[in-house]
Amino acid sequence: MIKTVDSKGRITLGQRFANKPVIIENLSDTEVKVSLAHVIPEREMWLWQNPEARDMVLRGLEQARAGQFAENPPDLDADAEWVDQLED
Repeated sequence: MIKTVDSKGRITLGQRFANKPVIIENLSDTEVKVSLAHVIPEREMWLWQNPEARDMVLRGLEQARAGQFAENPPDLDADAEWVDQLED
């Protein structure tokens, strides 16, 4: 397939790439490589770098989908009080 780059340096890649993030690598002065990508926000990267934490989160999501919830959920009010005490 041959495409022509417009006057602003743009080229269309087609529906397969529409609204998706891509990585563009300059391989040489005459060649580029375009790859579809998944982007993970930096603040969430720790989870993907920690297999134990990632497995626990994925397991929790599966349990939630199956309707398996804790009998005694966390006491958020008590936790908030504890945090306030730590900040004093």
